Amino acid sequence: MNKKVLTSGLAVVVSLGIFASPALADDTKIQMNDTYDTPSYIVENWEAPGKLSKEQIVKAYFEANSGDFQLNQDQNTSFEIKSQSADAETGTHHFRVNQEYKGIPVYGADQTVTLDEDNNVVSYFGEVIPNLDAENISVKANVSEEKAIAIFKDQLQDRIGKIQQFDGDIEIEPYIYEYKDDFYFTYLVTGSTTYPEVGFWHYFIDAANGEIVDHFNAASNVTAFGTGVFGERRMFEAQEYDGMYRLFDETRGNGVVTYDADTGVNLDVLSINKMFRDGAAVDAHRNAQVTYDYFMDTFGRNSVDDNGQILISAVHVGNNWNNASWNGRQMSYGDGDGQRFHPLSAGLDVAAHEMSHGVIQHTANLVYRNESGALNESYADIFGAMVDRDNWLMGEAIMADGTAALRSLEDPASLIESRTQAPYPDHWDLRYTGNLDNGGVHINSSINNKAAYLVAEGGEHYGVEVEGVGRDATEQIYYRALDVYLTARSDFSMMRQAAVQAATDLFGSTSAEVAAVEAAYDAVGVE
Repeated sequence: MNKKVLTSGLAVVVSLGIFASPALADDTKIQMNDTYDTPSYIVENWEAPGKLSKEQIVKAYFEANSGDFQLNQDQNTSFEIKSQSADAETGTHHFRVNQEYKGIPVYGADQTVTLDEDNNVVSYFGEVIPNLDAENISVKANVSEEKAIAIFKDQLQDRIGKIQQFDGDIEIEPYIYEYKDDFYFTYLVTGSTTYPEVGFWHYFIDAANGEIVDHFNAASNVTAFGTGVFGERRMFEAQEYDGMYRLFDETRGNGVVTYDADTGVNLDVLSINKMFRDGAAVDAHRNAQVTYDYFMDTFGRNSVDDNGQILISAVHVGNNWNNASWNGRQMSYGDGDGQRFHPLSAGLDVAAHEMSHGVIQHTANLVYRNESGALNESYADIFGAMVDRDNWLMGEAIMADGTAALRSLEDPASLIESRTQAPYPDHWDLRYTGNLDNGGVHINSSINNKAAYLVAEGGEHYGVEVEGVGRDATEQIYYRALDVYLTARSDFSMMRQAAVQAATDLFGSTSAEVAAVEAAYDAVGVE
């Protein structure tokens, strides 16, 4: 990969002369961002000035390294702590931080900082955008939030037609947004729809004049009884409701609910008794419960947001729709056309894939474009394969045309990527660099998929031998990397180092698990 990775010697200029940074140790690792020439990650042991709180140490770290982040001339840049968590097992403390300009968050410029048990900073990951003062960004809003939401609704109706309802509230947040080398003060307006089209719509609206700066769709496209799509008898929790029964489970988080999207209105799937005969609904409901249980039992995570978020599934979406999607609020499943796909809710790995996008949304929130988007899709595949542990295929149960699967983590190149009619790449040198698929978010996901497979199962790949460490260790490594280290615009190199850090935390720096991660990423060409 064409990345600058340094091991020592990074110059440090002290902002305002308050904090001094010690000389870097020989084992310090630094990767520089190609776009901004600021660090993407720093792995070191930075000893903070004494008598500071943990929060003050984080602020001191950015100030002490302001020269490396090229912030000496930026009087209006600050770093605000958004969340923090303590890890009792390792004694570490983890912060999620966002760069702000004149008090407004900079989109995609988020960071993670980890302190060890002695309050030394041991890692930084993220993206800092320098020299914003030189951009002369006006933060005066001539457009109200209400007007921006109205513009969003009008634009979306022009795009997809009349919307009967949104899946949850429309949300709006101010951001400094970079687009084609210019910076704008924008409102990011987001809304989720199932009908007339599945979408997790992102519109960046100029706060000065109401013009659309950029937009994209981030929808990620796979004790009762019932019979599933393929006739399996399922057992799951339902709820008595108005003299009937509905697919609503109150025992997991804030609930698991499944509804029929035929009409475009959220209607419960009802049955006069505890036997449900809508196979697509039965499978969607049960698969949501299994996925909830996986994240709770494996990581102690209470639903996708770790706060019990209700898990909603919509079935019979569209007209023989050959897809499944997470739209930021819920899962949507098409029935398939019977030729290419069976009903997509029948696949446990497909359901787990979609719900995993919700977990990603509430952790690193990987931007659904280019390399960060490919990591987003890869993580959904990895967790899909971990929930449905039969094999390393994705979607094999819902294929109607004889194709083995949608994707293979074990052998990506064995399957054809339909957008390019080329094999899924299994090495960095073979990556897709075009504009299709939001910059190859599904296509290039297979590179990281192959690395995860090698960590778990081992094997030889492009002449590199990897000694696998099993699924149990692998899922813990990848979850911790996502939850603690990765940030919104993380690339493949940052993924590698985040996985190394996670394996080090869990198993030790000289462990077989760290060796497996390093060898696996060597094998797929990610430095």
